[in-house]
Amino acid sequence: MTDSPLSGRLGSLRALMDTKGLGAVLVPRGDEHLGEYVPPSAERLSWLTGFTGSAGLAVILKNKAALFVDGRYTLQAAQQAPKELYEIHSLTTEPHVTWLCENLGKNRYVGYDPWLHSAASIQAMKTELAAAGIESVALNANPIDAIWNDRPAPPTAPIVPHPLAYAGVSSADKRGKIGRSMAAAGVGATVLTQPDSIAWLLNIRGGDVPNAPLPLSFAILMADGHVALFVDERKLSPETRAHLGQDVTVAQPDLFGPTLDRLAQMGKSVRFDPANTPVWVANRLEAAKVKVSPGVDPCQLPKAIKNEAEIEGAREAHRRDGAALVKFFTWLNQAMKDAPPTEITAAERLAQFRAEQELSMGPSFDTISGAAEHGAIVHYRAMPDSDKQLAPNMMYLLDSGGQYLDATTDVTRTMVLGEPTQDMRHHFTLVLKGHIGLGSARFPAGTSGGQLDALARAPLWAHGADYDHGTGHGVGSYLSVHEGPQRIFKNGAAPLEPGMIVSNEPGYYRTGEYGIRIENLVLVKEAELPNAERKMLEFETLTLAPIDRKLIDVAMLTPPERDWINSYHNRVYETLCDRLTEAECDWLTEAAAPL
Repeated sequence: MTDSPLSGRLGSLRALMDTKGLGAVLVPRGDEHLGEYVPPSAERLSWLTGFTGSAGLAVILKNKAALFVDGRYTLQAAQQAPKELYEIHSLTTEPHVTWLCENLGKNRYVGYDPWLHSAASIQAMKTELAAAGIESVALNANPIDAIWNDRPAPPTAPIVPHPLAYAGVSSADKRGKIGRSMAAAGVGATVLTQPDSIAWLLNIRGGDVPNAPLPLSFAILMADGHVALFVDERKLSPETRAHLGQDVTVAQPDLFGPTLDRLAQMGKSVRFDPANTPVWVANRLEAAKVKVSPGVDPCQLPKAIKNEAEIEGAREAHRRDGAALVKFFTWLNQAMKDAPPTEITAAERLAQFRAEQELSMGPSFDTISGAAEHGAIVHYRAMPDSDKQLAPNMMYLLDSGGQYLDATTDVTRTMVLGEPTQDMRHHFTLVLKGHIGLGSARFPAGTSGGQLDALARAPLWAHGADYDHGTGHGVGSYLSVHEGPQRIFKNGAAPLEPGMIVSNEPGYYRTGEYGIRIENLVLVKEAELPNAERKMLEFETLTLAPIDRKLIDVAMLTPPERDWINSYHNRVYETLCDRLTEAECDWLTEAAAPL
């Protein structure tokens, strides 16, 4: 492995560090928009380490290197990053800053690209490193780019208008409402660097990153509703320019910095979100002596609270998505008898069924198609060298989603390809009980996802088990499959509000054997309780797909839990059968039969 391309790249980076006088360099997985999905030109962490997960950070020292990932990627990182080159550590229990303080030698300078780290994260890092006598250095150029000779060019996918029929509210109305709230708070301008916020605000969509219709761009929203959009103008057609209108000024990205400088002349405060804005922006505003007012991205919450058009779009998209899933399950049932597919060919077949649905725009993320022990890798991605053929009596975890013009979907089903063991049924039913407990919850307005998280974990906790990922994440409306501020997590703090869409996905993972996850998307709505003493909320399940009855130990269910399953399966059957062939409806009749 010492002569491998990864070893050579690591050596080249260390040689460059020598010329810069750096003792360490940080290499995060991200781009200047700090989003989950990045273009190929920004996949620096993958190029350097071999790790392809959606979140992680490498710390490179002169004599050692470490890769930090969260619980979703522990197994994947160990498989992809050469162990002779990288130690693997947890981002949550072994923070990279602590590791740096313990392992950095005499050279006490740590370099980082200010475009790839948020203002908040750098401030926290600087404080901790300074206490250990270590200095953080913002680099003028990314060191990976200097040694990545065949780095892809930045993307230039066309930007298109998002029709009002699907958006529900015009861009002018969105800009006016947010602008008025800014003015009331004494804020003259807000800097936006997250493409999903910009796409939502301007009712535009793009294709610069995989799986999400995002146009990579920057924007400045003024309190009067005007917007300066900084984007490669090659992406804009005459139709899109007309859609943007006179109140949106378009400029090339290299004018973003000088425009930030001129905000000082405005005399009013400028807002940016420290948690989601590159520290480069904060540094530029500070250098220009702009009066800043740090605060949450004002697009985040209204984007998360879906309007009536978006809610109805989500319901309809899930009907089409459910039909595609049942078509796939019917095909898989027959394929297991004739010619069992592999993880990759099964995922490809599901993608074909989705592509046949009206308004389909592709996947919302790379399908997780994990058979047997691969299902225990939370964010497993089948590759040619790992592609397993599905076989009788295997557990099979399938986590997938679709992008539709009217919604984004995300669903996980775990099934047994034959007969399950009692151990499989036991753990599947524990996960199912948690899924039902959360999905059927009623809770007072103001409740956060963190307060509900234990409902999904309690059945597993009672048997000494747990899972190392969140129980639920927010989902966009033909945008990113992961959005905030809503989430269901042990420390999720944002209150759930009517109109938010969030996932419900508890799981169980037995390393080396199998994984289980049951995921539906749910809509937060007001509960209809005539005698309620306060405003109460509940979930409406949007996802429509049967849950494998063979894996359910009915004796472990309470009567209300059994009723929930039967009611859900009846709704799946009644909603989907008209969209299916006779053979597919016959399969669904059996799959959705009452317990």
